[in-house]
Amino acid sequence: MAQAWKCAGLRWSAEGPVLRWAGGRSSALARGRRVAFAVAEGGVRTCVGARGNACPLRAPVPGRSTGARCEECARLDRAHSVAADTIADDPQPYRVYLAWFGPGLVKVGITARARGAARLLEQGAVCFSWLGCGPLMAARRTEELLRAALGVPDRIPYAHKRAVRAALPGDRAERTAEIAELHARAVALGGWPESLTREPFEGVDHADVFGIGDPDRCPAAVGEVAELVAGGAIGGGLVAAAGPDLHLATERGVVVLDTRLMTGWELVAAGGDPCAVPVRGFREAAGVQDGLF
Repeated sequence: MAQAWKCAGLRWSAEGPVLRWAGGRSSALARGRRVAFAVAEGGVRTCVGARGNACPLRAPVPGRSTGARCEECARLDRAHSVAADTIADDPQPYRVYLAWFGPGLVKVGITARARGAARLLEQGAVCFSWLGCGPLMAARRTEELLRAALGVPDRIPYAHKRAVRAALPGDRAERTAEIAELHARAVALGGWPESLTREPFEGVDHADVFGIGDPDRCPAAVGEVAELVAGGAIGGGLVAAAGPDLHLATERGVVVLDTRLMTGWELVAAGGDPCAVPVRGFREAAGVQDGLF
């Protein structure tokens, strides 16, 4: 019987994206590597728990859920979260940033200074620039200032990010132009908290890090995996990775797999290059294994 693996999510390191597995193992995801797996026959997707603790009910969760948590575990996971704005007393410094995901898709956000650019890689930001640094609540107030004064959102759905990746400008200067202009408008605003130090514009471009900067090496994706299903499989060569997304060259063309859909399932190795899972097309706008693959 094939060994089953449980995915613990994708993380970005200095070397690139890494898939983590329950039990502490990991799989580095170099471009060109073949990635293939199947969901065990008769499998049921179960809640991954909260804050390092297993779900006591092993509750089933929907295949399309990117959180893979039941209602109670989702509540507990967000009960002490900067992202959910449920804490205000974190003493470490935070940075405010502008992130660009494609034409017209810019957001403002904050991240702990100690994390560096990891948060931007995890979100799939094609380009970004820091805006300022200071205490958590000062960073929060600056984030709100940009939302109110300039109409800059603090969230962009992943589906929107995926849809525009096929039509990104090929020139780095073009990709950073939108946040450069917005950065200038932002630092000119009045009402910045005194405890937040403004930072000069410095556009950081992740297109080559993600592998999406050269259309000849990374063909446009034709669609995205809608969900994994029991007995389903997917496989192909890894041509790009951005945020939680893997761009896989399959027999259907390049398909984007959100690795958050993998959590909660028991996965086994798959042969060939199958793509036997529901795919949503893009509209314009035996033995011990060392690894699963």
